Parts: sequence; C-alpha cells; structure tokens
Amino acid sequence: MKQYLELVNDILKNGEKREDRTNTGTISKFGIQSRYDLRDGFPLITTKKVFFKGIVHEILWFIKGDTNIKYLIDNGVNIWNEWPFEIFKKSKDYNNESLTEFIEKIRKDNNFAKKHGDLGPVYGKQWRNFNGVDQFAKLINDIKTNPFSRRLIISAWNPAEIETMALPPCHSLFQFYVSKDGYLDLQLYQRSGDIFLGIPFNIASYSLLLTLVALECSLKPRYFIHTIGDGHIYLNHLDQINIQLSRTPMPLSKLIVDFNNKSIYDIKFEDIKIENYQSHPSIKGKVAV
Repeated sequence: MKQYLELVNDILKNGEKREDRTNTGTISKFGIQSRYDLRDGFPLITTKKVFFKGIVHEILWFIKGDTNIKYLIDNGVNIWNEWPFEIFKKSKDYNNESLTEFIEKIRKDNNFAKKHGDLGPVYGKQWRNFNGVDQFAKLINDIKTNPFSRRLIISAWNPAEIETMALPPCHSLFQFYVSKDGYLDLQLYQRSGDIFLGIPFNIASYSLLLTLVALECSLKPRYFIHTIGDGHIYLNHLDQINIQLSRTPMPLSKLIVDFNNKSIYDIKFEDIKIENYQSHPSIKGKVAV
C-alpha cells in the first residue's frame, strides 16, 4: 500500500496547519488523489491492522438503507457510536450515562435504540431514498442496461437534509465506469478525509463496494480512484502516523466473496472473507467528533 504512505508523506510535506471544527487542529492538503488496482490484491492497509469486520458490516448497512447504529452494535461494530451519543447528551433523556452505558442501552432496549440510535438521513438513506429515488437500485440497473453512461453516479450529499444528519457525509459522491473489455472502475469524491483513522477504512470499504457491484453486474473490478477534498492528519495522530511510516508494507490480501445464486441485496457478512491478510499491529487513535 505504497499509495497510502505516499499520500501521508505528501500531506506532511505540503500541507498546512489549520484549526478545525473539532478544535483538535490538523495538517491539511486540499485536492489529492490515489489509484488502487484491485487486480494487484485487495487494498487493505498493512502498516497497521484494519478492522475488516467493521468495513463489511458498514457497507452492508449502507446497502440496506439502514441509518440506525443498532445493527452495527449488535454485530460488534462501534465505529459510529460517538455521534448519536453526543446528540443523546443534549436530550432530556440523558442522565449522565457514559458512552459504554449508552451502547448497552442501544443493544438491549429496542425502543431506546429507535429513539436515540438513529443518525438521521445519512448514507444508507440517501443511497436508497434520495428525495424518493432509490439511487442504488437505479445504478445497478443502469450499469446492466446502459453500461457506457456517464451518469452512473450516487450522491450522499443532499442539501435539503444535511442539517438533520448526525454527520454530513464525508464520502459524498461516487461514480462508476465500465470499460469495453468488461472491467468496472469506481471513483469516490470524499469532501473530508481523516488520513489516519478514516481513509484506510474508506479505501477498503469502497473497494469492497466496487467488487460487490462488479459481481452483481457480471463485470471484473479494476480501479478504485480515491479523490479527497480536505485530506487531513489530526495533530493528535502525528505519533501514530510516524509509526506507520516507519513500517514496511506487507503483501496485499485477497478478497473472497461467495456470490453463488445471490444478488447484491442478499449478501451477508458470512459471504465475505479476506485471505492472507498480513499486517503490523493495530495503532489506536482518538476519533475527533
């Protein structure tokens, strides 16, 4: 994953220090792009261990159109918990619960989860119901019936609903491209990218999405092109980033999907596996909310 390390070095060398919404501070560069060829292997970062289980469940959650964290929590994925918790703390129901206690309430109490676990109309809602349009179903149909269209696009950025989202979409728009020789490419425009915590996750997430859509449409996954608006390294992640830079990348893993007699809407977590994933140990970092 030399592309990722090159991205990190570029931001450290050419970025600028900026204040940010979270009051953490960043080193930021605007307008950066990386390209990953899935024929070389699945682009799961090897300079630290990445939570592949969370990547799979989140993509399946998006495809379902779900926006409540209960599905994720029930499956041991806690990547979205902080945002609804911050909203809950401002509600009249808040009684000094810790984040851990909040998660347990989501897990055990369906009524509580329904009221306080929803993130608003975030990704899944926009993919499956953008002002009444099922963008995802339309995309799949268009790739199959009009593969050379230049309109194979899904947008998660819905200005009419931004203010009611717990977090406006960072990965805000993506577009597919079908080659004449049967390959499928995907370009993501990400308005904002946390280089240490978020970007390794996003690279693998959209590479998985590319693979699933390719299988559904009888195509071969090829390039994931990742375009980032504000790519930033939080100042409290600099030590972690430097540890990664000191590590030698390992060979890429292989993605295996059991797609026999299934559609993209039927795929379950158990159908998706990663083989030969070698990585350096995980590195913890605090998420900026």
